[in-house]
Amino acid sequence: MSVPPLGVILSAGKGSRIDPFHLHFPKPMLPICNRPILEHQIEQMKEIGIREVIVVVGHLKDAIRAHLGDGSRLGVEIRYVEQQQTLGIAHAVMQLEPHVDRPFLLYLGDILYVPRDLGSMTWIAEREEATIVLAAKREPSREAIAKNFLVDADATGRVRRVVEKPRYIVNDLKGCGIYHFRPEFFDAVRQTPRTALRDEYEITNSIQIAIDLGQRVFVATVVEWDLNITFARDLLEGNRFWREREGRDNVVGEGAQVHPGARLSGCVIGERARVLHPIALENVVAFHDAVVSSREDLRDCLLFREDVVRCLPARSS
Repeated sequence: MSVPPLGVILSAGKGSRIDPFHLHFPKPMLPICNRPILEHQIEQMKEIGIREVIVVVGHLKDAIRAHLGDGSRLGVEIRYVEQQQTLGIAHAVMQLEPHVDRPFLLYLGDILYVPRDLGSMTWIAEREEATIVLAAKREPSREAIAKNFLVDADATGRVRRVVEKPRYIVNDLKGCGIYHFRPEFFDAVRQTPRTALRDEYEITNSIQIAIDLGQRVFVATVVEWDLNITFARDLLEGNRFWREREGRDNVVGEGAQVHPGARLSGCVIGERARVLHPIALENVVAFHDAVVSSREDLRDCLLFREDVVRCLPARSS
C-alpha cells in the first residue's frame, strides 16, 4: 500500500474583502457550524489517510498556531511554514520545497469543499505517473468558471491547458483549488514569472509551464460543491449549506446562553455566545462569545462580539 501524501493547506492571505472579520481572523479560521474552515479541510484529509499536514501561515499566524497547535487534538501532526510576503499561490508553494519530500495534497484554505472520492487523486497520480492532478467540478455556471480557472483535458483526462479567469468557456470543468503535486512540480514553479496584472506568481501559470515542459497533468472531477469565502454573505451561505447538509435546524455551541423566549430558525450560535432578549433570529450566525443585545428581530446577519453585520442574499459559487 502506498504512503499517503502530505497534506498542505495555504492559510497566509489577508482576505480584506470580508470586512470586518479580516482584522481579527485569518480567513481559514472563520467558522462553519462552529468549526474553522481549516478543521473541516483537515477532517477531509484524514478520511483518505493523511496524518501529516503542513499549514502555510502569514496573516495573523499566531491565531492559527494557537488553535491548531501540533494537531494532536485533531488526530494529525501539524507543521507550519511561514509565507512572509503574500505574492500568490505559486509563491506560497515555493516556500514548501525545503519541507516536502513526497507527493502532497494541497488545499486553498479559504474555500469550503464537499469532495467525493478525494483519494482517487492519489491513485490517478500513481496510475498515470502524473506530476499534477487537478481537482475539478462539473460547473453549470459559466460565471463561476470565469471567476476561477478552466481545465481543458482530452478524453483520457490528461490536461492540455489551464486558463485563469477565461473569457471563452469551452467546457464545464472548473478548477477548484485542490491539487495533488509531486515534488518535481517545483521545477515549473521556479520558472513562473510574476504577472503584470496582479503582481503575483499565479499557480495556473506554473501548471501551464509544467504541461509545456512535458510533465503529465491530469484532472479528477472530485468536487461536488465548493464555496470561496470572499465576502461576508459567503460565510453566511456556507454556514447555511453545512447546517442543512448535516440535517440540523439550528446549531448551538457549548456554553451558549439563549434567552428562553428567543426563537431560532436556521441559526448557528457559537460557543459561549449570549442572546439576551426574546427576539426572533432567522438565518443568523453568531460567532463564539458574541453578545446579541438587540431587542429587534434579526435576519440574514453575522453577529460578531457586539456588532451586527447585515448581509445581502447569499450566493453560491
